[in-house]
Amino acid sequence: MLRLLDNKLPGTLFILGALIGVANVAYADAIVKIDGSSTVYPITEAVAEDFQIAKKGAVKVTVGISGTGGGFKKFCRGEIDIVNASRPILKKEMDDCKTVGVQYVEMPVAYDALTVVINPRNDWVKIITVAELKKIWEPAAQGKITKWNQVNPAWPDGTIKLYGAGADSGTFDYFTEAIVGKAKSSRGDFTASEDDNVLVQGVASDKNGLGFFGFAYYVENQKKVKALAVDGGKGGILPSAKTVEDGSYQPLSRPIFIYVNIKAAEKPEVKELIDFYMKNAENLVKEVKFFPLPAQAYTTNLEHLNKKKVGTVFGGQPEVGLRIEELLKREASL
Repeated sequence: MLRLLDNKLPGTLFILGALIGVANVAYADAIVKIDGSSTVYPITEAVAEDFQIAKKGAVKVTVGISGTGGGFKKFCRGEIDIVNASRPILKKEMDDCKTVGVQYVEMPVAYDALTVVINPRNDWVKIITVAELKKIWEPAAQGKITKWNQVNPAWPDGTIKLYGAGADSGTFDYFTEAIVGKAKSSRGDFTASEDDNVLVQGVASDKNGLGFFGFAYYVENQKKVKALAVDGGKGGILPSAKTVEDGSYQPLSRPIFIYVNIKAAEKPEVKELIDFYMKNAENLVKEVKFFPLPAQAYTTNLEHLNKKKVGTVFGGQPEVGLRIEELLKREASL
């Protein structure tokens, strides 16, 4: 093409160069800032990598991991464009955003199966009930429930070593709501981290280890940790695509989200990233071992962005046991 242009009018190459320069100016120092959930991180990071390749480096996308709560703190101060969230926005966060005028579009991007894991050398637990998990994790258990046989007499007299999400994590909020009955209600004497890799390593290195984190981290580490079937009242159910989609893996199936600052979305780099995210979400969600939503969900997300439909369908309250079809009905009515 350049050779053909070179044989035409003098100055054509100069004009072409000027146009390229204008295009580059449009993206000069273009950065999209994202932070939040370590659970949602693998999806958004995969999107960010592919988007940056597609833009040939014209846009930089940064993706941090400060936990859902930590991410919302930054988001509601206007410090980032998008927050990854492994639970819906809470009332206090809604108020914080309102105080500084941050409006947002809520976008469910996938379903996750919060997975309870043990060390592969643990040969005494195959199924764990919600009641047993509550007995282990509730605040009253701190310093008192320390042995396996205190939870179930059939289990051995070994000291349980607990690993779980940190207090700024949406996974911590969801797990405690689903298992204990109140978000953030938990014993405090366990190894906590917003980085799921730390939790994987902890359980993998301790025969008496028990922990919880998102399904993707379990899949990536199946040789290091073993998933437990969770009995929510209908027998032990293992997390899988089938049990998440049919709603039988309860109460630990959950939607995960991104929230987009509507003002930030006026910037071309943010708008284009969200378009790219939603058009490629189904494949990339599968690639990083999460469970994609029906295609219509991603189309609806873009419609909400284009029509500036801001807000949340959750009313600022934590919620467990929400099935995919119910989530989609709510989002469609936003």
